[in-house]
Amino acid sequence: MQRSAGGVGRGVVRRGMKNAPAKRRPNRLWYLLLALPLAATLFPQVYAAGPALMGIPFFYWYQMLWIMLAGICTGIVYYATR
Repeated sequence: MQRSAGGVGRGVVRRGMKNAPAKRRPNRLWYLLLALPLAATLFPQVYAAGPALMGIPFFYWYQMLWIMLAGICTGIVYYATR
């Protein structure tokens, strides 16, 4: 262990890097999961016509579904890469 020299933090004990946990590198492929919501909503012509669910046109509930799924995808990528 070392003691810091003078000034701010005088007397504070610093530990060496040998006790620090090794950082793992995140797998970059997890970031492709973020492209899924974009790709699913990129072409509205694909989902513009369709059945209504409880009186709401397919277009709107498809978009709302992808808002929730995008949040789930973002959470998965965050926890997988942190």
